[in-house]
Amino acid sequence: MASLFSCSTKDLPPVKTADKVDIQRFMGKWYVIANIPTFIEKDAHNATETYTWNEKENRIDVDFRFNKDKSDGEEKSYPQKAFIFNEKTKSEWRIQLVWPLKFAYLIMDVAPDYSYTVIGVPNRGHVWIMARTPTMQTETYDKIVDGIKKQHFDVKELQKVPQKN
Repeated sequence: MASLFSCSTKDLPPVKTADKVDIQRFMGKWYVIANIPTFIEKDAHNATETYTWNEKENRIDVDFRFNKDKSDGEEKSYPQKAFIFNEKTKSEWRIQLVWPLKFAYLIMDVAPDYSYTVIGVPNRGHVWIMARTPTMQTETYDKIVDGIKKQHFDVKELQKVPQKN
């Protein structure tokens, strides 16, 4: 799994992250609209990530859920821990699915009203477009995909995630 999130050897600039993330506004439920999926997310339906600030542990508890293979398929849940790595911008985290491994998690973009966000990894092998609602306007989606493409992600690999409305 480490190779999924490791740094690339390509001659590309680092992935640009959001200038500033308000952690409290970022908390809550996000619907995965599209992604370049990890092996865990293949054939996921109704995928969501819910972020909760854990004051006691000074971290973010992450609840990733989806239905496997179909809309009413078996529900899978992958709890994770996230740690803010860049305290200045709060747009670079480290995600831990299994101790002791932590992987870079880059908040590339977040809407001014926190209605959508884009998350990527340094090697550009995975990206997630997420929104506060299970659907997204085509115009907004296309603008986001254009931004992802400008950051040298292979947008041909993007897959929309089926969501119940």
